[in-house]
Amino acid sequence: MENINYEAAIEAILFTMGESVELERLAAALDLDKKIAKKYIENLMERYQSEDYGVQIMELDGAYQMCTKSEMYEYLIRIAKQPKKRVLTDVLLETLSIIAYKQPITKAEIEKIRGVSCDHAVSKLVEYRLVCEIGRLDAPGRPMLFGTTEEFLRSFGVHSIDELPTLAADQIEEFKHQAEEEANAELHVEV
Repeated sequence: MENINYEAAIEAILFTMGESVELERLAAALDLDKKIAKKYIENLMERYQSEDYGVQIMELDGAYQMCTKSEMYEYLIRIAKQPKKRVLTDVLLETLSIIAYKQPITKAEIEKIRGVSCDHAVSKLVEYRLVCEIGRLDAPGRPMLFGTTEEFLRSFGVHSIDELPTLAADQIEEFKHQAEEEANAELHVEV
């Protein structure tokens, strides 16, 4: 029979579940009698009472949950107040570039350039406050027009859109050539 560290297994279950787990469920998962499972849980609870740990196991009406000790709340509040690091994926950067250089622009125009739906990308960029709705196009359906924000300028270290880098004619031709080669390569693979 394999040697099982039941306390470690209980700890892993409670940590992963993130909510209270009934004694019966814990015992069944570990294939233990409820009394024996409860003894393992009590041993863990006692160990976590030490000042060396920032978490504890609480009993909540016959169920057990791993929780943060109240004296650690101050640190949780500090971390929650720190600004979250935004991650701009290639898709977001590509969409943002299109908006920055072509603004004001509609989602349909972005999708025409990218060749795929841009709903998620535009929503994320709005959430990150890098782009915003700057008006409506005077056309059927009155689609939203998007443009960059002051946050975009701050994030990329430019004072105005006019400071964005421009490509030389030979660079544009090189990019067109590379895009054509990629498109042709994809066509040959699919055939």
